Amino acid sequence: MQTGTWRQEGLRLCLLLVLLVGLWVSGSSRVWAASGDNSSSRLPLTLELLQERLRSPLTVEGSAVLDLSHLIVDLRPENADFRDQFYRLVQASLQQPSQPLGLDISDSIIQGELLGQKLGLRAPLYGESLSALFSESEAAQLDRDRQRQQQLSRLSQALFNPSGILPQMPLTVFRGRLRLQKTQFLGRVDFGNTFFLSGLDATGARFAQDGDWSQIRSSKAATFAESTFVEDANFRGSVFFEAANFSQVAFRGEALFQASEFQGTASFQHSNFEELANFSRTLWSDEADFAQVRWQQKATFETAAFQKQLNLMEALWLSTGTFRQATFALPVNLRGASLRSQLDFSDTRFGAEAYLNVAGLQFDPNSARLLGDPGRIGQALSVPTLAGNEILLRNLVRNFRQLEQIGDANQVQYLTESLRLRSLLQRLFNLNLNTASQERLRIVGFSAEQATAVVAARQVQPFRNLTDLIIRDLVDLDTYIDVRDRIAASPPLNLGNRILLALRVMGMALLLVLSHFGSSFWLILGVGLVAMAYFGLVFWIVDRFRRLHPQPIMPPQAEIITMLGIFAGIEFAGGLAILRSSEMPLLTLGVVTLLVVPIPLTLMGILYRRGRYHDLMNVSYFVEDGSLRQLRLLIARLPIMPKFPFYRDRYTPILWDRRWGWINYFDLSLNNWFKFGFNDIRLRDEHLPGLISSLVWYQWGLGLLYIALLLWTLSRTIPGLNLFIYF
Repeated sequence: MQTGTWRQEGLRLCLLLVLLVGLWVSGSSRVWAASGDNSSSRLPLTLELLQERLRSPLTVEGSAVLDLSHLIVDLRPENADFRDQFYRLVQASLQQPSQPLGLDISDSIIQGELLGQKLGLRAPLYGESLSALFSESEAAQLDRDRQRQQQLSRLSQALFNPSGILPQMPLTVFRGRLRLQKTQFLGRVDFGNTFFLSGLDATGARFAQDGDWSQIRSSKAATFAESTFVEDANFRGSVFFEAANFSQVAFRGEALFQASEFQGTASFQHSNFEELANFSRTLWSDEADFAQVRWQQKATFETAAFQKQLNLMEALWLSTGTFRQATFALPVNLRGASLRSQLDFSDTRFGAEAYLNVAGLQFDPNSARLLGDPGRIGQALSVPTLAGNEILLRNLVRNFRQLEQIGDANQVQYLTESLRLRSLLQRLFNLNLNTASQERLRIVGFSAEQATAVVAARQVQPFRNLTDLIIRDLVDLDTYIDVRDRIAASPPLNLGNRILLALRVMGMALLLVLSHFGSSFWLILGVGLVAMAYFGLVFWIVDRFRRLHPQPIMPPQAEIITMLGIFAGIEFAGGLAILRSSEMPLLTLGVVTLLVVPIPLTLMGILYRRGRYHDLMNVSYFVEDGSLRQLRLLIARLPIMPKFPFYRDRYTPILWDRRWGWINYFDLSLNNWFKFGFNDIRLRDEHLPGLISSLVWYQWGLGLLYIALLLWTLSRTIPGLNLFIYF
């Protein structure tokens, strides 16, 4: 009995297993069939079904819509009778003078060529007549576009039509919205020269052959999101008056958008361009978003005009991208983009608020190039922080040096050191997350809970950078943005390290302010001219204004006027060079003033307060080498006459009664500051007040530092010297 029972139970289990396997196979076959041929769920459109749909349009979002969705529409030449009837009936229905009728062909399969000209209403592009079928608002919109087209095309029409009479050129108008969602077009699609007054929606559509969308107009939003263009997509000369959505589109053929206008926002996010992408001569009146776009072949934006921001964040260029002669009014975001070939910004015009945000840009200067106008492209680059961008900045320097654009390489180096100075200042003065108390954290902007969490987190692991606050989920994004400019994350600093850091900050600040970190010859020259003219005037004052009583020792009025005029002229030239070369000219002039004004004025004040009581009061403090007058380098020269009898006959005091004697004071200042001059002028070695000697030696010492900075700047700005030093 037990054996029979076991056999029955086993048989039942086998039958149940067979039944389950059969159900699984049946379900899988249905799924495979549905996925392999989804046309089985669509009905073929017949003339009777078309007439039925025409008699009973649907109402979608308050608008009447001719529903031809989920159908198979055969417009092939072998079905010519149905094709002609289809165009005639649909066009007649769409031209009714009542409420505009939309057309919905979503999720249908269109076999054969689809001609938009045979569906919409034909209206003249030029001329005065407009169909009475248009409402007042539709006619106004169409008339505005006609006038615009007339203005743009009048010249070209006149070239081919000398009579000056513009012909009647019709365009196709769709008054209702055109819906092509997930529609499969197996043949060619032609909507060229079509005006969509209510916009169109082709989300998820697939175009198996080339499509002509040239010179279309869309008054409302137009979307081709998630669509696929297997062949070429021609959108030449099109105008999108509102938003245009081309996000996640696969352009497998050429994408042609030449001379198109995007007056609303334009989105091409996550799109893939496998062939040429031509956006030359396009106009972008609102934001253009190309984030995470993949360009596999050449992409050209030549002579394009961007009036708002251009977003190229995390875009990938596998081939050449060119923006030659493009115009940017606002910043271009290249954050996180990747460059495998070259990106050309030659002859590009940047507005006052425009720049290239290249933070996180990835490229290898050995295989990729960033091109631009020498002396301009480097100034257009912007990186917000040094952290995370050190490799990028080094690659940019290498890129421009390999292109022999030394000025741009130096500009990037200046940007690098400016960011480094900012980080050092934050480390020196900002609140350190690794040492601050909870009370100070609350004062700077953290909540009590956040301050407690920060203190607890740093005991587990010290903060290495500010982004640890977000990574370790200690604060929200709004708090981070609010406090990031007032905090720092660095190891604790003792007094000695803080002093060394402060000295380093001062040195870097001086290099940046006075010479753009060795990248601006005209800036350092302007600084030298300002300082040289000032010291020349100081030397003239202490030498010529001796006393008023008992016998005045002062220069004549003509000499005073001449000296002040020459001083003003040199100061103006130096100030102009600083103004044109420095990003912060007032700060540069302020630093120069602090270096050259306080100590000389203090020495002069003490000198005139004490008075002068020594021999040779009627003889100049300065002597000149009378043996030979010529332009000479005086780098190793000391500012005082050697104390040997041989030099008594060689150096003679400069004469006050000479007509051009005032030149000697500027020549002396030139000797001390630039280390060359037209004559060797020094201090005499007897009956010389120590304050005057200190004044001259002070300028000579500053001159040593200046000439070192000048030579360093020259080595970085002259290509030959630059190659000698760096390579």
